[in-house]
Amino acid sequence: MVFIVIFILAFILQLFLPSWIVIVLCFATCGLIGKTPRIAFWQPFFAIATLWLGVALFRSIPNDHLLATRVAQLFGVKFWPAILAITGLIGGLLAGFCGLCGYHFRKAVLTKK
Repeated sequence: MVFIVIFILAFILQLFLPSWIVIVLCFATCGLIGKTPRIAFWQPFFAIATLWLGVALFRSIPNDHLLATRVAQLFGVKFWPAILAITGLIGGLLAGFCGLCGYHFRKAVLTKK
């Protein structure tokens, strides 16, 4: 459930808003519907990593991976898919940690003393 919500909302929101909206989205989603810490980390991780990797591939294929190849050369990487994988990994880690923070924030605020 968390994967689907984050994937769809992130896709729609990133059409109109900057990419850092993922932080707010993952924090809020896992703060509201995250059930366990494992779900709160891995579901946003895979949702955003899949989304960013898919969008990067969708934009890279029409120009025959020219920009990805040049960025790879800029960073000293010989293989353009490595840049796409790094993009997905960075987005996934960002989303995972934000989701985990949202989950723990909810637990800290709603803890009965």
